[in-house]
Amino acid sequence: MDYTYSFLFTIRIRYSETDQMGYCYYGNYAQYLEVGRVEAIRNLGVVYKELEKKGILLPVSEFSIRYKSPAFYDDELTIITKIDRITGARIYFSYVITCEDKIIAQAETTLVFLDKLSERPMQCPDFFHEKLKKYAK
Repeated sequence: MDYTYSFLFTIRIRYSETDQMGYCYYGNYAQYLEVGRVEAIRNLGVVYKELEKKGILLPVSEFSIRYKSPAFYDDELTIITKIDRITGARIYFSYVITCEDKIIAQAETTLVFLDKLSERPMQCPDFFHEKLKKYAK
């Protein structure tokens, strides 16, 4: 099913996240996306920790990013996280990271609902679909 859900979260680049040239180190962006994703799901009323208690894991199976412009120490980044669709065991996210209305990066991730005990993919739980129902296309 396709969805229109999106969530904005801001994060400030710390000095330790910059490289020798003063740019935000490219490897940090995966962590920023994770923060955006976790907070977007939390905003729906689903907490990762609670998912894990229910025996549901959500590992990343695919990740891609396109860097458009550099970011620097003390820049405040806005991470726009969208849940685009859920098909079977997979949930697809897209992201736009901006700084003062300038696009810094665009990315996509695919996560898989995984049964913790069997370590096998599982269908998206009904309660998760229910949280997204009002955002269905």
